[in-house]
Amino acid sequence: MAADGAPLQPQDLVLTILGAHLRDPRATVWSGGAVELLTEFGFSIEAARAALARLAGRGLLARHKQGRLAFYSLTNRADELLSDGDRRIFGFGRAARANDLWTIVWHAMPEAERVARSRLASRLRFLGFGSVQDSTWIAARDREPEATALLRSLGIESFASVFVGRLSRGLSPTAIVAQAWDLDAVDRQYRAFIDAYAPFRAAEQQAALTPREAFLIRTAMLHRFRFFPALDPELPPEVDAVGELREDVVALFDALYEGLAEAADAHFHGVAQQERLVLDREAPESPR
Repeated sequence: MAADGAPLQPQDLVLTILGAHLRDPRATVWSGGAVELLTEFGFSIEAARAALARLAGRGLLARHKQGRLAFYSLTNRADELLSDGDRRIFGFGRAARANDLWTIVWHAMPEAERVARSRLASRLRFLGFGSVQDSTWIAARDREPEATALLRSLGIESFASVFVGRLSRGLSPTAIVAQAWDLDAVDRQYRAFIDAYAPFRAAEQQAALTPREAFLIRTAMLHRFRFFPALDPELPPEVDAVGELREDVVALFDALYEGLAEAADAHFHGVAQQERLVLDREAPESPR
């Protein structure tokens, strides 16, 4: 399950898996291996194949042929998307507040830009912004560089403005925080994450897992954790009701992500490289 309780989606899971194990721009994954990896999470072969085809159609995977076998690699667009995600995911919950600045993004986008509007909302949430009105978003940190870069990447900077400043020290931000974010939901998600993965925190518990189990646990954990930056605004300490839980979640994530890496990678490559057996069987015998 994803952090918001929604079921895993195969296209998202493909990107999570390849982002963790296949970041060499020259590397490829055998289509049959990618399908098998997805079936290990309960997806049908048909759903797995459709997910790969749709990602190729979206320009996130490139398809290559070798004989009768098909292979996939990440495109430059996918690598940029994953790199942006890595910076947010692996920076989340780790950097202390440098100042007391907040950021507001306001926009007035026409109906013709509704697709960009939807993309803007999704990306702003991932940057830690919450919506206080339909066209007004607020973040509890200085997000000016990321916000302006996002507006330019979507080609909508002419419809928006970015404001950076501090809140009045004479008033608590409680009301605006309650409007923009659901901290009770964040609390529930963090506790559920800890309940799910704390049993694997210790090194001896990790060592008892098979490579397949390590791969499944690590992948599902990463996929679940990647939603947290969009849920938790990392508020100032005086109103940060989930700060201690966040610290526990980040520490648990780091322990498992590193501790299970070798075994998970072995399983991924063991499945993804099975095409070598197929190619070897199909190769003509050398003349004696």
